[in-house]
This record gives sequence, C-alpha cells and structure tokens, in this order.
Amino acid sequence: MSHDDSVYDGLLTESEGWAFGTSFEDPLAGVDLTVPDGVDPRELGAYALLLGDDALVLSQRLIEWCSNAPDLEDDIALANIALDLLGQARLLLARAAAADPGLVPVLPVGSPVPPEDALAFFRDDRDFRNVRMVEVPAGDFGETIARLLVFSCHRLALLQELTTSRDQVLAAIAAKGVKEVTYHRDYAARWFVTLAQGTEESRRRVVAGLGAVMAFHDELFEGSEVESAAARHGLGPDPSSLAGPVGAVVDQVLAVAEVERPVVRQVGRAAGAAGREGHHTEAISRMLAEMQVVARAHPQGLW
Repeated sequence: MSHDDSVYDGLLTESEGWAFGTSFEDPLAGVDLTVPDGVDPRELGAYALLLGDDALVLSQRLIEWCSNAPDLEDDIALANIALDLLGQARLLLARAAAADPGLVPVLPVGSPVPPEDALAFFRDDRDFRNVRMVEVPAGDFGETIARLLVFSCHRLALLQELTTSRDQVLAAIAAKGVKEVTYHRDYAARWFVTLAQGTEESRRRVVAGLGAVMAFHDELFEGSEVESAAARHGLGPDPSSLAGPVGAVVDQVLAVAEVERPVVRQVGRAAGAAGREGHHTEAISRMLAEMQVVARAHPQGLW
C-alpha cells in the first residue's frame, strides 16, 4: 500500500451489495454444481437445506454468548465456533438454492439479496428444517457446553460420512467442516470434563444441562423422508447408522467426567413430525424474529 492509498478506498467504489449479507460474492463461484446422475435436484436441495439449517440455528444460539461468556477466551472461542457453523450454513444453503431454486423465498424484482441470505432471513419458522436440539435457548454455560458436546459429536460423524457423498459439493463442504468440528468437539469435551470435575455447583449445572439436551437426542438419529432419500441415492448416511459411533464418543467423555448418561423422556412429536418436518418449539420463533428483523425491514438495503 502506497502512502496515497487508504484502507477506506474500498468503500468509495461504485459497486454495491446487499447491506446485511455475509459476503457479496457467490460462495460457490467456480464450483461444478452439476447434480449427480439419478438424483432429483429437489431431494438434493432439501437435504442441503436441513444440513445448513442445523448449522445456522446453532450458530445464532452460540453467538448469543458474545460478551456474556465466563471469560474473554471463551467469549472468543464460542464466537469462532459460531462463525465456523455460519460458514458451513452459508455454503450448504447456497448449495440448496443452486440445486432447487424453488426453495428460495420470492423477493421483489431486482432484490440484491443472494439466495443463501434469502433462505436465512426470509423464511418463516415452519420452513426451517433443523433439529429442535439446536433451537432451544442456550441456558447457562453448562447447558451450552453439554449441547455443543452432543451436537458436535453427531456433526463430526455426519461430516465424515459426507466426505464420500456422491455430490461433490457436499463432499467438499464436509471435508472443510471436519477440521472445524473436530475442534468444536474437543473444546466441548474438555469443558464438560472440567465442569463435571470442578465445583459442586459446576457439576450440578453441566449434569442438569446434559439432561435437558438429551431430551432432544433421539431426533438426531430417527431420520426424515428427506434423509432417507439422501441415503438411498448416496448423498449422505442413514441417520440411524450414526447412533453407535456418536454414542461411543459421548460415553467416553462421560466416563472421563464420571457422569452417568441420563435416562430422560424424549420431547414428543406433533402428529409424528418434528424439526425436520417444520414442527419446532416456540423458541425458534423468538430467535428468528431477532435474527431476521433488520433484513426484513430493509430487503432492498444497499451499501
């Protein structure tokens, strides 16, 4: 940079982009988006959407800890984990939109909102396909760590399987995500053991948090019609096949922490439907209201 250059020069260009997006460039630019032979693009889009929603919603819950974590180091750590998940969400939602443009909410002609941001900010709660574990309020730090432990153990096992997906885009996203989620899992495991073997109060809180989280445990492995179709076409694993590997890792952490796996009643379904079918807890509506309010108020916002 010369003496005449300024770090603000980039703000003075004629180009414009949507004011509230994660970036102004196509996240899948240069990537071959060809749908694998024999795969219905709508099935691929629906599958990428639910994978992206899991990451998006949990990232929003984790970012709520920004400036509220027990110390500065964990404030930054949780924010970085949230940012990793947001990055995964952006790529997966972009893949969903590319595979099935019909998923993208209809916005005014000429809207500057990119498809992945339209999916994040302009869908209603019933259109989200995340599991309910990720949407419930964060609770205290112990509950946050318990949820991050269970979710990241599941997410890592899922991403490892997705690296061999027939869809090369999903495979590439998964390969990048494996490295990120390995850290998420290890961070959560270390904190879980620390809290469980710390003070009486820290142990009480993390054990109680685990019980609350485990009430949503089975939904991770029960699968939906979308996931079953994805497994049949080689796009991703059968969710039930992950239960053993994930349970083994979680049990290993619990053994080190000297905590018994809680036996809790699972949160019920509505007429057999749960998060994957758009049936959520009331918590997601309040979370989305906060997350989406500015974007919805200014859908044509440019900078």
